[in-house]
Amino acid sequence: MDTGLKTEIKKNWFLLLLATIGPGLTVMLADTDAGSLITAAQSGARWGYILLPLQVLMIPLLYFIQELSTRMGIATGLGHAALIREVFGKRWAWIAVISLFIASIGALVTEFAGIVGVGLIFGISKWISVPLTAAALIAVSMTGKYKRVESIAIIVGLFELVFIPAAIFSKPVLHEIAKAFTLNQPFSDHSYWVLVAANVGAIIMPWMLFYQQSAVVDKKLSHETLKFSRIDTFAGAIITQIIMSAVLIVTAATIGKVNPNASLSSVQEIANVLTPLLGPFIGKILFAVGMTGAALIAAIVVSLAISWSLGEVLQVKCSLNCKWQEAPVFYGVYAGGIIAAAMLVLLNIPLVTLTIAIEVMNCLLLPLVLGFLIALAWQCIPEQYKLKAWEKTVLIVIFVLICLLGLYTLISLFIK
Repeated sequence: MDTGLKTEIKKNWFLLLLATIGPGLTVMLADTDAGSLITAAQSGARWGYILLPLQVLMIPLLYFIQELSTRMGIATGLGHAALIREVFGKRWAWIAVISLFIASIGALVTEFAGIVGVGLIFGISKWISVPLTAAALIAVSMTGKYKRVESIAIIVGLFELVFIPAAIFSKPVLHEIAKAFTLNQPFSDHSYWVLVAANVGAIIMPWMLFYQQSAVVDKKLSHETLKFSRIDTFAGAIITQIIMSAVLIVTAATIGKVNPNASLSSVQEIANVLTPLLGPFIGKILFAVGMTGAALIAAIVVSLAISWSLGEVLQVKCSLNCKWQEAPVFYGVYAGGIIAAAMLVLLNIPLVTLTIAIEVMNCLLLPLVLGFLIALAWQCIPEQYKLKAWEKTVLIVIFVLICLLGLYTLISLFIK
């Protein structure tokens, strides 16, 4: 083959990869949102490194589920809610969107909870930090370009990477981390299972499926980009779980050592973990940067998931490539969700406790969300994209495990 032709093929491959990257990385960085970081911190403080293996186990599970949503978006050209409406009818589409709305409002509240906590560290009142954040999030959507909003979201989300050096500076004991990967787990402890459910709910969230499928449609990705979308999703899954693991390690190596079985009651307490490691100023700055990045990218993604899904069910224009006047419902829902969550978080509520409860709720909603995903994958994917036998088996196993975990958690909450 001619050298020039080889170079051109390689160049096009790289350019196609760059053009494709975005939906997977964005949704995965959003997955490590303020609520997820708080859940990981609580896990490290309460149980040390014991829940670290769960973070690693979530990587293939997270990739498998999100890749399927990408595959369906590319194969059908429809967002998740639109596909449910087409296959199962309007009633089931509304049930799916209502469950998404419940999970999404809860998620948005946790994002603003993170912002409030960051502001209070520096003495900034929530009455200042919350309205300013809400205004900034609404302004981001006014660019009129999907790619521009995606780029802003990724840049902000990458701030979360500051937790990785923080984990290194915490000087975790490697043999204690290795010990956590044994089967010596406190399976009989109720609080252990609540945090397991919270971590699963923090890692696999209903709005992620709706966002990524609608995002690949809005970005107009085609079947030629499917393999690159898989790379995008897999890389994002690894990054998000590294960040979750880093936060867990930081709190396990600090609070978990000094005060085992601690229960964090505020975002400020989590921020104080970094103070002995990096000094009072640098520690707070790093935490503020990481938490703010996590909260902002997640708020953008969650709000868009609601907007796309409702627009798809109502069959009205729903695209970031439209101006506000062209898609008033889409942008109105986006802004409305942010404003509603901002108002809720201004109430005096225990934010860390609320966050754990919301992540547990996500876990309880997952059987419904995954049920729709599996049903759609079985029925509407064209032949060239169809699930292989082993993929169907994995999906069923994931669904059964999630259902059992949700059922156990629900029973535990009532019999406690």
